[in-house]
Amino acid sequence: MVSREHKRAALHEKLQLLRAVTHSHALNKTSILRDASKYIEELKKKVDKLNQEIACTQSSIRDKALPDVTVETLQRGFLINVSSVKSYPGLLVSVLEAFDQLGLSVVQARAACTDTFHLEVVGGDITVEAMDAHVVKQAVLHAIKACSRSNEK
Repeated sequence: MVSREHKRAALHEKLQLLRAVTHSHALNKTSILRDASKYIEELKKKVDKLNQEIACTQSSIRDKALPDVTVETLQRGFLINVSSVKSYPGLLVSVLEAFDQLGLSVVQARAACTDTFHLEVVGGDITVEAMDAHVVKQAVLHAIKACSRSNEK
């Protein structure tokens, strides 16, 4: 007898706790459980929405981590500016190797690559007339992406 009353009291206490947690105003068990079910569904929707916001934020952070590359055509070469909020080991070397592959010689350069990365290069060569600024930009971006991928592994 005591055991049955003890179980009933424990169940009543748990239902009251569930009622309080779910902010239910229901009085009977069925209504409390229905309100709790609705509350759980609302929480699931909130979790899904927060996960979507997190994914969007991470995507925008990744986009911001992508470098800004500008290439201007000069009379006998290019002025290349590379800025990134993140620096990777070997990034400067990768960019300079891309210049070498294009046949561009570095005439003048300024670089800072401690936490952020900034590079300003004047590159040129005799064969520059045949080269397009877009080709230079794509080669630099490709070198940066390859370097960042190899550092993520």
